[in-house]
Amino acid sequence: MVNYKLTLAYDGTDYAGWQAQPNGTAVQEVVERAIEKVFGVKARVHGSGRTDAGVHAMGQVAHFQAPKARATIPLKRLRIALNVALPGDVRVVKVEVAPEGFHARFAAKEKTYRYQIWCDGVMDPFLRRWALHWPRPLDVAAMRRAARVLVGRHDFAAFSANPQREQESAVRTLKRLAVSQRGAMVTITATADGFLYRMVRSLTGALLKVGAGRLTAADIERILASKQRTAVVETAPPQGLFLVRVRY
Repeated sequence: MVNYKLTLAYDGTDYAGWQAQPNGTAVQEVVERAIEKVFGVKARVHGSGRTDAGVHAMGQVAHFQAPKARATIPLKRLRIALNVALPGDVRVVKVEVAPEGFHARFAAKEKTYRYQIWCDGVMDPFLRRWALHWPRPLDVAAMRRAARVLVGRHDFAAFSANPQREQESAVRTLKRLAVSQRGAMVTITATADGFLYRMVRSLTGALLKVGAGRLTAADIERILASKQRTAVVETAPPQGLFLVRVRY
């Protein structure tokens, strides 16, 4: 078998998330169908993580295995062939042959996500699928102060929208949580060794409350220390979120 590593970009608006499921078409499904068309065999595609319904990716990483007898297409032509077989909102950016033991999820060392907020009274209609509309001013300086409280190795249970999912630990190392603004676009960038379920959207929801003057950096510190999820932390909508990069 040949172990292929794919780097994927997709607009998640019309998908039920990355993982195949019964309630809608998933990105994983359309990638697997494209592989079957190109190779003539079924293959299971494993992603670096599960992006939720409506969440996008610039650098999702996945791997799959194909029999050596079928793996005769040069990598550049394989990328073209897969993109021909895929819908236009899912693209294979790069194809590589990975080591035999490579696993897109378990080998990942670090992930970076970006959340985009359009902070203006009128939403740009060309960005409505890729940014949250926030029609009131945000105190970006206050959001930055609160973000600094969250950086480091902590138990992030208070920022996990965990639907009874079993997990060994909620401790993660958040290496970067940056808030920037360019014109009307406010961007939150998060890099960590791993993220809990809807953690980035929960961090964003909390920082938005800080920017709106409803929470302070001290409140965020208390929420983090509590290790308890409450209604104070809201989950930001999916359309502003992008998986930007996975590092191995």
